[in-house]
Amino acid sequence: MNAVTPLGPHEYPRRVLLAVCGLSPQIVTETIYALAAEANHPFVPTEVHLVTTAEGARRAELALLSKDLGWFHKLQQDYALPGMQFDRSHIHVIPDRQGRAMEDIRSPEDNQAAADCLTEHVRRFTSDPNCALHVSIAGGRKTMGFYLGYALSLYGRAQDRLSHVLVSSPFESSWDFFYPTPYSRVLQTSDGKLADSAMAEITLAEIPFVSLRHGLPEALLQGQATFNDTVDAAQLALAPPRLRLNLRARTVEAAGKAFTLPPAEMALLAMFARLQLEGGSPLAAPAKGVPDPGWARRYLREYRAIVGDMADLEATERALRQGMDGEYFSARKSKLDKRMKTALGHAAGVYRIQDGGSRPRRYALALSPDAILIDNYMPREE
Repeated sequence: MNAVTPLGPHEYPRRVLLAVCGLSPQIVTETIYALAAEANHPFVPTEVHLVTTAEGARRAELALLSKDLGWFHKLQQDYALPGMQFDRSHIHVIPDRQGRAMEDIRSPEDNQAAADCLTEHVRRFTSDPNCALHVSIAGGRKTMGFYLGYALSLYGRAQDRLSHVLVSSPFESSWDFFYPTPYSRVLQTSDGKLADSAMAEITLAEIPFVSLRHGLPEALLQGQATFNDTVDAAQLALAPPRLRLNLRARTVEAAGKAFTLPPAEMALLAMFARLQLEGGSPLAAPAKGVPDPGWARRYLREYRAIVGDMADLEATERALRQGMDGEYFSARKSKLDKRMKTALGHAAGVYRIQDGGSRPRRYALALSPDAILIDNYMPREE
């Protein structure tokens, strides 16, 4: 079977440009122009979103969308660009901690609010598998660009891109310049000289980024999270793996997260954690339909330590009276894998019971003994 060729960003049905700006809304039209002018694979956004301050929003609306100036609409007309969704509802003002429109980013609290706002926008767009996100950090305060780029590093996928636009001199600081026009248009530059915007050049500088998305728990990928929460989760996922089990409390600590497991799944994980601590060899898989007393004995030791005198102990012992077969083991392992994935996201991989990767399957944890702790651990003999 032929491998499926991944789509390029320009081939996605939903193509979003997300940019930040301060008092220079020109970066929107400059970036769209540069993206659309790409020789090999033009990326024309289907929608444009701008994150800014209250004053930045007022300037963007007047300069880009008003009837008098309307440089966004002029760009579309000048280069016959297909329809792009961009109106007042696509200009997002950063809220402060009280939910009020932020006039400027002045304090550490303002910085944190801006980081949270940008992170949520990136998380939301990257949660759509049909969307390719292009992030521009050309505008706004340096902290805004940093937070936006960092947010893409945390959540970005293979189809997402990060860039900055470079405008040739003397147009880079001119309020009256918005993009290279396909006709002569004379304007006054910041130094008081005259220049023709048709002679301007814009270069798109794409910025590589390392995606840390695989280290984020599923809960952060699917729900709202602060910038600090997301960074903490990524750091924990990149830290050396550590697994701690408390059998009676049925709690697991891994990748910086604490969660509980039902007795049946906790017993299976504890069984393999103990195997590593005691230097045991990987276990050959129990055969389907053939009860294995050794597997049942190991499993029930942990199960009894977990449930104590709970009522379901007798039912489990009765089910495993002849031994544990392949179907029983596979069902328990599958449920354990799902719960670990829900709690830890992609970071769960290193904590899963591994099958060795080849036949015959031999199962063990991939963690070293010094990375495992069982509270009140006591070695047991067979």
